[in-house]
Amino acid sequence: MVDAPRPSAPPNPGAGEIFQILRDGTARTKAELAALTGLARSTVSVRVDALLAAGLLRPAGEAASTGGRPPARVAFNPRAGLVLAVDLGATHATIALADLAGAFLDSHTRTVDIGDGPETLLDAILRDGATLLDSPAAAGLPLLGIGIGVPGPVEHSSGRPTNPPIMPGWDRFDVPGFVQRTFDVPVLVDNDVNILALGEHATAWPDVDDLVFVKVSTGIGAGIIAGGQLQRGAQGSAGDMGHVQVPGGVGSTRDADDERDLEALASGSALAAALRAQGHDARGPADVIDLVRSGDAAAIAATRQAGRDVGEVLATVVNLLNPSIIVLGGSIARAGEHLLAGVREVVYRRSIPLATQHLAIVQSQAGDRAAVLGAAIMVARDVLSPASIDRRLAAPSA
Repeated sequence: MVDAPRPSAPPNPGAGEIFQILRDGTARTKAELAALTGLARSTVSVRVDALLAAGLLRPAGEAASTGGRPPARVAFNPRAGLVLAVDLGATHATIALADLAGAFLDSHTRTVDIGDGPETLLDAILRDGATLLDSPAAAGLPLLGIGIGVPGPVEHSSGRPTNPPIMPGWDRFDVPGFVQRTFDVPVLVDNDVNILALGEHATAWPDVDDLVFVKVSTGIGAGIIAGGQLQRGAQGSAGDMGHVQVPGGVGSTRDADDERDLEALASGSALAAALRAQGHDARGPADVIDLVRSGDAAAIAATRQAGRDVGEVLATVVNLLNPSIIVLGGSIARAGEHLLAGVREVVYRRSIPLATQHLAIVQSQAGDRAAVLGAAIMVARDVLSPASIDRRLAAPSA
């Protein structure tokens, strides 16, 4: 379910701001909206009628009468339009069709190779999107926006991947511009960890305002939610934990002059390389996971130490940001409790007591749909923002 803002409005709110109050799904009368906004009931009536005419609100029955005719209630209409949400990984691409509340109507997943380049992969994804939009699940509703998560750094303002290490040919590629050749709607692009954080937050922790989602897989990154909002930073690179140099800590066997960053020490690829050096047949993260699940002592020890290294960096994050929840996701986190145990061991010891007093460090609960849900949330927030709603109502076709 797409998260909605709390029911409040600024002074003299327009139709877009009134709409935000109703995005929580609660049906309200025009009198209740007037009381919440401080606007005259006649003003509220005009703005609500415009939202009803645009299909963004729907009638929702009648409230209890206090004498005379019972007042009508209105509510958010999640079927006012559709969004396409894309989770693009190194080896898979999932595209989902969702309504404006984030309910999935249909989806398709295909095996891909991110090295095939942007035009080949995006063409395939757009064909899947067109098929979904032609399906009965779409019911002929308009497409309002597309959200895409990719496995690399993204300049969010432009939607262009920037020096993505595992995405050859994608550097500075105009993803929104390419997609809009087929679908003339807003297209938002972000890195996969940010959309995972959005999906995890909405699914498992909707009432938590401060959360850090850490993905440990082929690479390592974090999505930061502070004050209830995703924090991208000035250029969109906030949360790039993987390039932080890790100080030597308890259990570390590294030399004092070892300057490898976190990704080079604790990612799935790094663990596979370390186990190969010990004589194990570990070509990649999937082999590491198999070894851990089979009870291999060396793989378990390496994963526990990876957790400690991640914890060394997270302890600083905890002291700086004071989150309530740290969520560990990604393939290595799903291999068992060993990574989680290593992270907890260090974070609770290294962070200040006040920051860890109520801190929970947990595994991801959102499952495989977290990324596409996060992409749906990202685009819904944009197309349903106050400014977007006001522009839609002002357009001649509204």
